[in-house]
Amino acid sequence: MGRFPFVTTELEPERALLVGVEQRDLRWPVERSLDELERLADTAGALAVGRLTQRLDRPNPRSFIGSGKLEELIGLVHRLDIDVVIFDDDLTPSQQSVLEKAVGEPVKIIDRTALILDIFGLHAQTREGRLQVQLAQLQYLLPRLRGMWSHLAKEQTRGGIGSRFGQGETQLEVDRRLVRNRIAVVKRELKEVEKRRGVQSKERVISPAFRVALAGYTNAGKSSLLNRLTGSNVLAQDKLFATLDPTTRAYHLPGGRSMTVTDTVGFIQKLPHGLVDAFKSTLSEVRDADLLLKVVDASDCNLIRQLEAVDRVLEEIGADKVRSCIVLNKGDLIDELERRDLIRLFPQGVLVSAATGDGIDDLVGRISLEASALDTLLDLVVPYKEGRLLRTLHECGTVLQEEYTEDGTRITVKVPMRFANTLERYRAH
Repeated sequence: MGRFPFVTTELEPERALLVGVEQRDLRWPVERSLDELERLADTAGALAVGRLTQRLDRPNPRSFIGSGKLEELIGLVHRLDIDVVIFDDDLTPSQQSVLEKAVGEPVKIIDRTALILDIFGLHAQTREGRLQVQLAQLQYLLPRLRGMWSHLAKEQTRGGIGSRFGQGETQLEVDRRLVRNRIAVVKRELKEVEKRRGVQSKERVISPAFRVALAGYTNAGKSSLLNRLTGSNVLAQDKLFATLDPTTRAYHLPGGRSMTVTDTVGFIQKLPHGLVDAFKSTLSEVRDADLLLKVVDASDCNLIRQLEAVDRVLEEIGADKVRSCIVLNKGDLIDELERRDLIRLFPQGVLVSAATGDGIDDLVGRISLEASALDTLLDLVVPYKEGRLLRTLHECGTVLQEEYTEDGTRITVKVPMRFANTLERYRAH
């Protein structure tokens, strides 16, 4: 190394302690849930160096964990040189205040919701996405003004998890009135953005293209699947919530029929309710789809629980009635025995690998079948001067018969049901 040792200027990641409580009605084992929390912490730029768990019938109303565990927590914080303690469940403002006083500054106490909001704040790219995240953050902040935010002046200079809330805003000195006013402003701005999205959505409804939406647990490989299907180059990272803003790409099914494929934000267990509310307009892409591809990671031992978490969010946004197909992605990461088990468990599912392309032809065939199932048969006469409509029918429908008459092109075609109403005046008599 010579006389002068190398000194890195890269910031060291914050050292995090993860805390989970195992309760009787938990859908996920606490260790599995903490595994996911560790991945979330890593996505936010922290290094999980320790865990603390406790089995309780219900969380302690004062400090969430019992007094004995709280003493153990304080010991671990000092022994492991912890910067931030992350609880796997939501803390009430009073619980957070009690824990902060017990642990002492400068250690931060945050919960799963704050961590997820922090990650969303990092990854939101579009104006709508940033507004949605800001609304959820402000609503989370409002009841915590007195306790949690008194120390933020120090945290913003330090940076790290929990210090990115309300980026661009002077929230160090805000009171409840100012936060409520800001919430009202953000809601008005979101309504304007949603109006424009509504116009675009109506245009898509009128469009005859078959609409496919990808939904699934975060990191199931939705973006990779979109890239494999459409030949696009959408960001695909091995990080939770790498994609927040919906991305739509065009694709042509065999035979030339056009469709659109939309990738949306990934879901997760214990997804904050306020975040789902804030992102409802974005998630309308899922609700308005003709076909929903529920993408799950075939190699993940928690795939059943992940699918249940996805279904809960779909129900919450009113998308549970949309026609759907389960896509078992990452099939290249499982052995033959696991493949047979999955096929037996999901007989109507499609096993694919976005990484290698295996099974993609089967998926395209399934999408074609689903598209045909939603079609209606029409007998039309299209005037010769409306050649564009004729091209649209060839692109977005299945032409069964075509002949030229004095009045125009007579065509027998199967088209999406929602497109049929716009063609009523062309019906042959």
